[in-house]
Amino acid sequence: MSAAQEQPQGHRLQGLGSATAPGTVIALAGALVLAYLTHVFVVWYRLSHVPGPFLAALSKYWMVKQSLKGRQPTAIKEANDKYGSLVRIGPNELVTDDPDVLRRMMAVRSPYTRGPWYDAMRFDPARDNLLSTRDDVAHTNMRAKMAAGYSGKENESMESTIEAQIAKLIELIETKYLSTAQQYRPMDLAQKCQYFTLDVISHLAFGAPFGYLVQDDDVYDYIKMTAAVIPAMLVLANVPTLANVLQSRLFRGLLPKASDKVGFGAFIGVANKVVAERFEPDAASRPDMLGSFIRHGLTQPEASGEALLQVIAGSDTSASTIRLVMLHLLGNPAAYRKLQAEIDKSIAAGAISSPIKDVEAREMPYLQAVIKEGLRIKPPASGAFFKTVPAGGDVIDGKFIPAGTQIGSSPFGIHHSKKVFGEDAGLFRPERWLEADADSFALMTSTVDLVFHYGKFQCLGKTVAFMEFNKIFVELLRRFDFALVNIEKPAEISNAGIWIIENFFVRVTRREV
Repeated sequence: MSAAQEQPQGHRLQGLGSATAPGTVIALAGALVLAYLTHVFVVWYRLSHVPGPFLAALSKYWMVKQSLKGRQPTAIKEANDKYGSLVRIGPNELVTDDPDVLRRMMAVRSPYTRGPWYDAMRFDPARDNLLSTRDDVAHTNMRAKMAAGYSGKENESMESTIEAQIAKLIELIETKYLSTAQQYRPMDLAQKCQYFTLDVISHLAFGAPFGYLVQDDDVYDYIKMTAAVIPAMLVLANVPTLANVLQSRLFRGLLPKASDKVGFGAFIGVANKVVAERFEPDAASRPDMLGSFIRHGLTQPEASGEALLQVIAGSDTSASTIRLVMLHLLGNPAAYRKLQAEIDKSIAAGAISSPIKDVEAREMPYLQAVIKEGLRIKPPASGAFFKTVPAGGDVIDGKFIPAGTQIGSSPFGIHHSKKVFGEDAGLFRPERWLEADADSFALMTSTVDLVFHYGKFQCLGKTVAFMEFNKIFVELLRRFDFALVNIEKPAEISNAGIWIIENFFVRVTRREV
């Protein structure tokens, strides 16, 4: 056969290849789409017996969207109200509003473990801290080394340290922010509350305050930076894979680092420097939290991570509660006056010192009611805190939940429960704590205690937080009167797992008693 005769056949083969190439691509694309749809169906079907928003079962878009809008706790509560106690809010994520389920999950011997959600809680991407550690054994060992420092057993000056910072806050108000008939000096109470808690925790942690109250300034631009960084971290917690990618060596350079001069990174640098000094060969052991941690065996890298966690977790959550209690008191004049009346009566009876002692504050029933109501009305750490269902699965709300499923909490569903707190559970009303019978009071108390988590995951900073709360409101309200500057919008509030509260301006005057 000649070349001329073979050529048409070659052309025919090339034409056949050209004709089949698009068909192959289409078939491949179809196979990929089918595989993806099969995967989506399998993921959906696995937890399809648990009700919830339909789109939430298909992707994490619902969770991320609500987080970005600053209303995830509210949206989860709305889902509980619509679908029931156990709700599906993600492909592998459920939330519960049942306090008993949460206590069982967090019990000391519970087989539940922290889920990937906690990976985003690494404040320093180079190391884990007590909050981000997911391994149960490592977490338990670290807690044991730190418990004495947080309890005050090895830090006898804890109470006087808090009192010293309250005195500095009072001095700041008296010198710069007291208004009179002749002078108007509005004060951003949201800002000053965080200055106070930052100086308290830095003094307790490192033996000296960072100086926010003395300078009346955002040292290292910490507040400005955390207002951006912490919400971003908690949004990423909804998609742990992204958090892990961002914390990888490839992208770690984009995150705050110890060499930064301001912001979050500067705090990492300060914590590392202070801790390094404590590990010098000739360094003396000190009676503060860091000294206790070192004496109980924390290594230098562990101590650096915990020092940073103390400042971030210990200042933001406590500041949020102080702000929110004051905001609700100022929006409820009857409660405000009742608390002041209890303070005045206690002073007249010689029942409280100046400054008030922690043990004295515990005997003031209305003060304790106000604190508990403040913790309940907007829980300070209001993320989902997902835990992993152990091998063998579990039965929750009458439904079998397979192993590996992530179960989180519904903070508003728990703390605004009408079954626990009454029909007006959405209102700030401290009187409910004084009106309750013994059984109802015990139920409400055990539920509010979940603000600090429970069992093997209970917050070690609970003692410090309550000591701050027991003192700060009495010392402020015995001296000053506070009034909202902007009645229509007293403050700017959003939620990103913690409460972001800004521009809470008040007029402060000296009380005439």
